Amino acid sequence: MPIKTPPVRSRRAPADFWIASLVGIGVLAAFGRIRGHQFILYDDPEYVVENLHVRAGLGLEGVRWAFTTGHSANWHPLTWLSHMLDCQLFGLNPGLHHLTSLLLHAANSVLLFWVLKRMTGARWPSAFAAALFALHPLHVESVAWVAERKDVLSTLFWLLALWAYARYAERPGGGRYGLSLALFLLGLMAKPMLVTLPFVLLLLDYWPLGRILGPARSTFVSLLVEKVPFLVLSAASSVVTFLVQRKWGAVASVAEIPWVDRLANAVVAYAAYLRKTIWPSDLAFFYPLPHERPLGQVALAALVMIGLSALVLRGSRRHPYLATGWGWYVVTLVPVIGLVQVGDQAMADRYTYVPSIGLFVIAAWGGAEVLGRRRLHSRALASLAAGLSLACGLATWFQAGTWKNSLTLFEHALRVTENNYLAHAVLGLALAESGRLDEAIAHYGEALRVNPFYSPAEASLGLALAQKGRVAEAIVHYRAALRLRPNRTEALNNLAWLLATSRDPKFRNGAEAVELAERAYTLTGRSNPNYLDTLAAAYAEAGRPDDAVRACEQAVALARAAGQDGLAGTIEERMKLYRAGQAYRER
Repeated sequence: MPIKTPPVRSRRAPADFWIASLVGIGVLAAFGRIRGHQFILYDDPEYVVENLHVRAGLGLEGVRWAFTTGHSANWHPLTWLSHMLDCQLFGLNPGLHHLTSLLLHAANSVLLFWVLKRMTGARWPSAFAAALFALHPLHVESVAWVAERKDVLSTLFWLLALWAYARYAERPGGGRYGLSLALFLLGLMAKPMLVTLPFVLLLLDYWPLGRILGPARSTFVSLLVEKVPFLVLSAASSVVTFLVQRKWGAVASVAEIPWVDRLANAVVAYAAYLRKTIWPSDLAFFYPLPHERPLGQVALAALVMIGLSALVLRGSRRHPYLATGWGWYVVTLVPVIGLVQVGDQAMADRYTYVPSIGLFVIAAWGGAEVLGRRRLHSRALASLAAGLSLACGLATWFQAGTWKNSLTLFEHALRVTENNYLAHAVLGLALAESGRLDEAIAHYGEALRVNPFYSPAEASLGLALAQKGRVAEAIVHYRAALRLRPNRTEALNNLAWLLATSRDPKFRNGAEAVELAERAYTLTGRSNPNYLDTLAAAYAEAGRPDDAVRACEQAVALARAAGQDGLAGTIEERMKLYRAGQAYRER
């Protein structure tokens, strides 16, 4: 059965604007409570709260840093600039940072409706797919987590690139093609996961654009050649991302996670994402990667994926949206499915933000087709779609509530997952921050019981023990953290501080403190006043008051430039002591 080409585009009907408005309002209603949420203690400090470059707002030095840094094991300059703009406008008000992400998600949802409507000419299936995307609880992580700004920002450019490509497909021209390519480049500069766009464009050429089997009957080879500039950008982005992540130690080696384990987890993850899209229960911040997958679980997941793929191939000639939707889902998950393992997670809700669109397309066009055969009244169809959208919105509203702060988020993760060492470790941080050190120490210990090789828990346990005055135990755990990860900057810095300032002389070691503090300061890019403060203390303990004073002067300048006047004052008080030591040596 030949594929019908989309109808000629007419002027947008008023109904389209009402639909777009309802989609946007639905996003604000379902996600609106995040406006009152806090930053969380995982990645938000690294991305915003403790990142002096970002906190300084937009400026020439900040722009230079954004385009040249691999901080947080990623190269995504537009994401950094987005956070800088928020800090420029809102300071560290978490609610307004959340509002930016919320508005970006609303814009993406509305834009998805316009893009699907333009490509297919089908108003109501486009509206339903956009509503599912707008309101699905799997997307809470991407919207409610400030550090995941890269998801909503990059998807904005992804959808704009699709819109420009749809216009190019209607009326080819260098300007429209170049616009699509430029928007794709901007998307890659916000998050490199978008590298699969060229393959999605080929799927769209099949359906709904009809460029492969439509009246023009373009050859697949000519369409593939057309995608070469997109593929070049994808390849370049992939290489840069891999090199940056490897340099920062974020990529697990094959020795750590063998290929057979990666493939097994990838198969299970594909099926699990599908299940959570259909029935989004037990959603959590972090899903631990198991040491090995049960063979039965892998076999069942493989059968599900193979069976569904076979059904799609069989039915795609009569129902071409099946091939595009399923291909979209499978292809766009490839960069994050774990074949190149970055991080310790088996899967993550945020990874479905773009891939789920393919499944929503199948649900929207397939549902309309199936129910249309049953000759259901249009009002009945609208009521069913509205009911499903409302159910998604309510589930999202409740899921968004778990992101109120670190305590609520990680307590929820522990309720719905097992052996979640990361949730124990970060919950410990939240408890320590609120002064509940004994509870924090218990959670750090549980994290290490589940995963004895988890360096952050060792470092956090060392800090908590030091705060309790248990210096000898703290030093043991700091050293354990550094054996697991020699370049863990907070462990280097905190251990150096203990060795330089401990009240018990038997723990003091000025020479080692200087070595550790210099390493920590260098690894942070020589721009952190807290680490300079530690280095000054280490110099003083090592009998180098001149160097201590110089380090303090630099630290005060950096702190004042970042608006940290309180920290600057504290360091100036310590500098008086170092100056006294300097004067004593000069006598």
